[in-house]
Amino acid sequence: MSKTQENKSIYWRAMFIYIGFVLVLAVVFINTVSLQFSGKNDNLEISDEGSGKIPTRIVKRIPRRGEILDCNNTPLVTSVSFYDIHMDPTVVKQSIFDSEISDLCRQLASLFPNMTAREYENYIRRARDNKNRYLLIKKRATNDERKKLRTFPIFKLGRLKGGLVDTDETIIRKRPNGELLKRTLGYVQVKPDGKELRVGIEGAFNEYLAGEEGEEIEQRISTGWKRTGQIVKDAVEGADVVTTIDKEIQEVAHSELLRQLENQGAKNGTAIVMDVKTGHIKAISNLTRGEDDNYYESYNHAIGTKEVPGSTFKLASLMAALEDKKIKITDTVGAYGKYTFYKSTLRDSKEEGYGRITIQNAFEVSSNVISRVIFNAYQNQPENFIRRLKSFGLGDPLGIALDGEPTPTLYAPGDKMWSGISLAWMSIGYEVQQTPLQTLAFYNAVANNGKMVKPQFVSEIKRNGSVVKTFEPEVLIDQICSPKTLNALKACLNGVVERGTGSKLQSSLFKIAGKTGTARILNSDLRYGNRGEEKYQASFVGYFPADDPIYSCIVVISAPSRDIYGASVSGTVFSAIANKVYASTLRYHEAINEDKPLNKQIPISINGYRDDIRTVLDALMVPYSKMVQTEWVNTKADEKMILFQAKKIDKRYVPNVVGMSARDAVYLTESLGMIARVKGTGTVKNQSIPAGAYVYKGGLIELTLE
Repeated sequence: MSKTQENKSIYWRAMFIYIGFVLVLAVVFINTVSLQFSGKNDNLEISDEGSGKIPTRIVKRIPRRGEILDCNNTPLVTSVSFYDIHMDPTVVKQSIFDSEISDLCRQLASLFPNMTAREYENYIRRARDNKNRYLLIKKRATNDERKKLRTFPIFKLGRLKGGLVDTDETIIRKRPNGELLKRTLGYVQVKPDGKELRVGIEGAFNEYLAGEEGEEIEQRISTGWKRTGQIVKDAVEGADVVTTIDKEIQEVAHSELLRQLENQGAKNGTAIVMDVKTGHIKAISNLTRGEDDNYYESYNHAIGTKEVPGSTFKLASLMAALEDKKIKITDTVGAYGKYTFYKSTLRDSKEEGYGRITIQNAFEVSSNVISRVIFNAYQNQPENFIRRLKSFGLGDPLGIALDGEPTPTLYAPGDKMWSGISLAWMSIGYEVQQTPLQTLAFYNAVANNGKMVKPQFVSEIKRNGSVVKTFEPEVLIDQICSPKTLNALKACLNGVVERGTGSKLQSSLFKIAGKTGTARILNSDLRYGNRGEEKYQASFVGYFPADDPIYSCIVVISAPSRDIYGASVSGTVFSAIANKVYASTLRYHEAINEDKPLNKQIPISINGYRDDIRTVLDALMVPYSKMVQTEWVNTKADEKMILFQAKKIDKRYVPNVVGMSARDAVYLTESLGMIARVKGTGTVKNQSIPAGAYVYKGGLIELTLE
């Protein structure tokens, strides 16, 4: 071979090797890109101890969704874990299988009695003979059941020797409080077209709650795909959303509203309680009568239903006229029961009228003579009235975080719906539409000395107990009106309760300020109905205590059947909520015995397991009372000894573990099927799920130690 031919041979061999390397690199690159963009690769193969290459793929690991908590960190929505239990009977040694399979099946039949012990044994033996490596034992087992399975014969040897496969986790959202706040808490739902439907707090704060998906390798076996436990990318759990809701106030609002709806046979109702200074929503209840005549949280009327507000709108009308210096609150008017505008007539609920009274008196008794006052003041320039109302924020949505808020209806001259009587009717709350929350925000601004704040449902976002984002109060309007106007209107709102339509709502402990409203609404056929067929909406909106407001509140009840007036229908609910909130709110009451000296001659003892505590007290020679019979005890130190009190545990309810050590608290809660998460050191000072709540198997309870 000549030197030239030899060089050519070397050249082509080098080119062949080079091209081969390029092809290999190309295949690796394509597989890598496929993994990154598709999230799975059915062609990825992994050797399995001489059994040949097993097809694998990468699948998504769904993270645990964050919790939704009330302002005191009580869970309102939590994630509960369930596990699909499988078995690989082929990995169990023959000697162990033969000696322990009967015991295993007896315990399986005891835990899951859908099959007898003999049926379980035949089922597992047949799977072993057929080399079934992924035999279903139980779908959706609780975490408590999963822990018990790990103590069973054969299964206690673990996955590689005992064949127990219990890592297939399904996470389900649970609301521990049932219908309470259901619609506002909301949900995230994937529709058939793949798009997400986001409702309420779950939907609005989904980006925080959802977390980040992980990736895990699955193997293909004869019966399908199974997880290997090999993690490609860890899932990141969702953050917790801390709402502004106070569960205690929420329960009061819900129960009082429900009681009145049932009493009145009403169509639906809503109640909202808001913190005056911050705009934080402390309670929001929405109940609608179902076909079975029971009431459910099926629609958020507080946010999404706009209706004529009726007489509660008279506050805005007087505010406009006072700001424009059209009237004085002390001006007198003739309230004689009937007021005609062109061919339309408005009447007072008191047929003979009220005679000659001041405008303030007219507001307090809710006389429709206010329509005459506003008509006379603005009939030549009605656009000024509308402009002034809009300056109060009444023409715009509040821009809340939750979806579904409509824009208020506020007609103006030139609109198709505007007519010669619009000004008069609008002044008393018709030809204008608002949601209950929009009405409340306006009244809250009056209580807040003219500062209108945006209603908020969430205060902060937490991850692993640490705050990662805070939502500060947001001011919409710094000052909706002058202090002079504000003071005049506050006097009017006080007068409604002191001597007007709300006089039966007075409390002996504190003052309430507010306004009643009774509005005629359309029937289901979009007509007002003939005489005797009319439907009404009753409302009461205001704040308390009147002298130094802390909370504002609105109650709206639609289509009551036994009464129609705002004071007697909705005002009584408002009053009941206010009284119960006042009685249970510490900042309303002075502390007693604050400086009482403490006597600590006997050491403090924690609550917990009786025998452990007794052992410690005996070792330290601390005297104690006669021992009680229950395994778990509460302890209390007096001047001479440690006193033992029986602590009964009912497996249906979450126990009170405050005052216990971390070990005892975790053991007790997890023995009931819950998952305990501990923060801090010392003894338990707070538990995220309150004592007495129903136990949810697999539910997460956070224990804070100090």
